Amino acid sequence: MINYIWAALIVISVISALFTGRISEITSAVYKGGDSAIQLCISMTAIMAVWGGLMRIAEKSGLTNIISKILSPLVGLVFHKLDRKSEAAKAISMNVAANMLGLGNAATPLGIDAMKKLNALNSKSNEADNNMITFVVLNTASIQLVPTTIAALRSKYGAENPMDIAVAIIITSIISLIVGLVINKLIIIITSRKRETH
Repeated sequence: MINYIWAALIVISVISALFTGRISEITSAVYKGGDSAIQLCISMTAIMAVWGGLMRIAEKSGLTNIISKILSPLVGLVFHKLDRKSEAAKAISMNVAANMLGLGNAATPLGIDAMKKLNALNSKSNEADNNMITFVVLNTASIQLVPTTIAALRSKYGAENPMDIAVAIIITSIISLIVGLVINKLIIIITSRKRETH
């Protein structure tokens, strides 16, 4: 659906530019947008490489196990039926840690790894189970204590104090996580009761 929306916006923009005589501005915007996108990709690749490397070092040094132990009570609270010592629980803990540090791009491969491990434990491999759905909610509405990626982007685009949004991000991320998990839990309870009645 989003592809159709983007296509419609492009067509409408070009037609409007033709009728208003601003086709040169569209051409200029395309070139500038392409240049900005490439620069952004390069800078984000550097950030991903640095933090991805640090996460790999943390894994090899055993730091991931320490982080997993620290976060295991949280994982156990959210994922009731998941073994805290399982590989899936460790992967979830690492993903949560990366998200808390604001390393969204570094958290992505960790999240994919966690989802694969959760799927391996899933008895219905052709559909997502409650743990997998809960993990998506947890990963999407994650708490960010240090908004590293956003701060790096703000710094790149000239913000005087790139970290001045930290408090607002912490508050909003905590609220979004609580709301997301509560709604997710309610849906799980409602659907499980419907299955029991049928």
